[in-house]
Amino acid sequence: MKFVTYEIEHKRRLGVINRDGTWIYPLRSLDMDYKTMQELIEGISESEKQLLEYVSGQDPYKIKGAVPAEEAILLAPIPHPVQDVICLGINYMAHAEESARYKKEAFGGERPFAVYFSKRVSEATGTGAEIPSHKELVQDLDYEAELAVIIGKDAKNVPVSEVKNYIFGYTVINDVSARTLQTRHKQWYFGKSLDGFLPMGPCIVTAEEFPYPPRFSIQSRVNGELRQDSSTELMIFGIDHVVSELSAGMTLKAGTIIATGTPAGVGMGFDPPRFLKPGDVVECSIEGIGTLVNRVSE
Repeated sequence: MKFVTYEIEHKRRLGVINRDGTWIYPLRSLDMDYKTMQELIEGISESEKQLLEYVSGQDPYKIKGAVPAEEAILLAPIPHPVQDVICLGINYMAHAEESARYKKEAFGGERPFAVYFSKRVSEATGTGAEIPSHKELVQDLDYEAELAVIIGKDAKNVPVSEVKNYIFGYTVINDVSARTLQTRHKQWYFGKSLDGFLPMGPCIVTAEEFPYPPRFSIQSRVNGELRQDSSTELMIFGIDHVVSELSAGMTLKAGTIIATGTPAGVGMGFDPPRFLKPGDVVECSIEGIGTLVNRVSE
């Protein structure tokens, strides 16, 4: 199933997209009165999931409040994450190589331990909305298409063999980055966390829709030009490792967002670098989930 947070007639709603992707069915019409996606993740039951799976295949004209998808404004699925997003750095080998080139560092070809950092999000940005250029601060705005994993229930000391039972679903994010700020401060938090730096969407697809572990093609385009083209199968540290390792030392609350890293092809990886400019349109796509589209503000 594909869950969305959307706006229609200036009202925010939760919905499920029907099977052909053309209509949104509001959850409230099915007596599911979740106010936010966070509440849904924490509270939805298996019987409710089964009902929604059935309803998503029904005629839209039989569903009260159903709206054509093209008429709704899709917001970020989780507009206000309850905690900072947990991010994986340099989690694809080819991206590790291009990152080292950009920073003029030697690259030994080894990544024995995962690199974790956090990203502050005041409000996540939905598909179709603008990415602020922050021209007064940023001269090297960059894009990073990533698969995000959404934790479905509190996870503590989860063995690798049980990780799949803790995944609610997946979405697409663009880990927008200000490279000078990222490197100047010797820590990535500020350069990754400016307002508007977490486009997310267009939906959350529930985990049961895919074999586990999922293997998705992942791409990004800038103004229609293909920049990133890879597969999540090439991640250095997979979902099992990441969730098990993190949960050994901290509780991952339901609704936690884990961004699993970006493949090669980001702006800093080109020679010379090809950073985003005002007016550029960035598309981040993951097979089976959808495409996140955002324009950089003037």
